[in-house]
Amino acid sequence: MLKIWGRKNSINVQKVLWCCAELNIEYERIDAGMQFGVNNTPEYLAMNPNGLVPTINHDGFVLWESHAILRYLCGIFSLGTLWPGTPRAFANADRWLEWYNTTLWINLRPVFWNLVRVAPEKRDMSLVDESVKKLNANWQIADAHLSGNRYFGGKNFTMGDIPLGVAAFRWFNLPVERAPLGNLEAWYRGICERPAFRKHCMAPLT
Repeated sequence: MLKIWGRKNSINVQKVLWCCAELNIEYERIDAGMQFGVNNTPEYLAMNPNGLVPTINHDGFVLWESHAILRYLCGIFSLGTLWPGTPRAFANADRWLEWYNTTLWINLRPVFWNLVRVAPEKRDMSLVDESVKKLNANWQIADAHLSGNRYFGGKNFTMGDIPLGVAAFRWFNLPVERAPLGNLEAWYRGICERPAFRKHCMAPLT
């Protein structure tokens, strides 16, 4: 059976749990990270020397990094659907996993961290304001792509929608000024109707 180490409120763990629910993959989840510890033990560090979550063990195959895990699970359990069936279709979806890491999360992280996990008197609001401006520009790129596509990978829901879905939940639930982006908002409403997303990703931000 698949084992997943990670706490339920981690954005990176939520990607994996959402993916598993979409694909009906049975798993055992072990709380790890932040208040749960575990990720700083010698046993965990032997699996994942970064000491971060999530980490999985699938029948003896250990893997860390949330997007690598998404690609692996979709390739094993959903080849041709969440993992699109041709090299170009795969690349079209996969680019959004990369864009999340190289562009979106760089700006979302300081906003989320300061507004959710930092005490009000210690918040760097100048960094928040600067990052929100950048995020509005980032989301305009996503909105423009969605003007001709139902999902980020094209006509169908793919692994490319998963990182952006968990990011969008935070974006639309943080107290920040958001530019109106109709295509993004329509896509997000559809994502919110997916039972797997509602179960694993629509939790209070902590």
